[in-house]
This record gives sequence, structure tokens and C-alpha cells, in this order.
Amino acid sequence: MVLVIDTSSTRSALALVEAGEPLAEDVREGGRERDLPGRVTALVGSSCPAAVCVSLGPGSFTGLRVGVSFGVGFALALGVPLLGLGSLELQAARARGPATAVVEAGRGRVYWAAPGGAPRHGDPEDLPRQHPVVGWLRPPTAERLRRMGLRLLCEPEADGFAMAAARLLGRARELGYDTVELEYMQSVGRVRV
Repeated sequence: MVLVIDTSSTRSALALVEAGEPLAEDVREGGRERDLPGRVTALVGSSCPAAVCVSLGPGSFTGLRVGVSFGVGFALALGVPLLGLGSLELQAARARGPATAVVEAGRGRVYWAAPGGAPRHGDPEDLPRQHPVVGWLRPPTAERLRRMGLRLLCEPEADGFAMAAARLLGRARELGYDTVELEYMQSVGRVRV
């Protein structure tokens, strides 16, 4: 069983995945994670994860640091592998077809990746129009995208976080406890935790 943690966006998400299948998830609104240890304990119960996977971004600088720091400490304490996935990859994997993945970048901007494209950072007006959009956004950002004529997949149209994590876990990168690099902003670069 693998514990997956993503605190990169306006929602914080936890999932348990085993053998490519989603077991459980806990997704909550809010940009600040206040009780990650309690949520993980409630989700994992008496089980011991065989690995911990964290979202590496791009996304909220503080949110990423909270989730990754907890994930590193938890994996280290258990002596299990630490894995990493991109937040845009996780959002794209929630879509049931081709979709442009988005994550809040702050100040009205977004991180985004079109199907098969590289991650980008910019204004919502920069997003391509040929696919629907999938991601967890603040209401004003989501409304802005809708006003521009983009179709934002609502929750019933997208799969859950645990399903997305289950689809991607085989592609997760193995990380060292001391060498985690966050993608906090495409235009600036990476930061080590």
C-alpha cells in the first residue's frame, strides 16, 4: 500500500493505493493544511504504507513544502521509499479523456499542461481551447476560465484523486530523503526541501 500526498493546490488530497487500485482518499478544501498528521493517521489506520508518494508541484509554495516535508519525515520514520509525481500529472490523470491540467499559481495565474505538452505558467487566457480543463481552482479562477469559454470538468465528470494516483504510481520517481526538488514556479525554477 502506498500513501499519496498532494497539498499543491486549493484542495489537499491524500490517497491509499495498492497494486494499481485506489483504496481510499481524503480530499479537503482549503489552501492551508492544518492537521496532515491526523488525516494520515485516520486514513492509514493501523496499516503501514510500503512507500510514500508526494506531489512535487508546481503549485502553492507553502502548500508543497508542508506536504513534501511531512511525506519525507513519514517515509524516513517508516524506512520506506519516497516517491514523487507532478501535480499537473495528477490532475490530468483525473480526466477520462484528453484535458488540459491546471493548478493555481496565485495572482490570477495558473500552471497548466495541455495533453502531451510541457508544463507552463501564465494567464488563463494562455490556455489552449481544444480540450476541457481539469484541476482544483479557486472559485474566481474557475469562473474566469468559464467566462473565457473554457469547459472546466466538474467533479462528476472527473475521476477521484485516488484513481488518478493509482493510474500514475508506476511512473513515480524514486527520491532521496534529502534530494527532493519542488517545482514551485516554471518561470523561476526549482527549490530543494
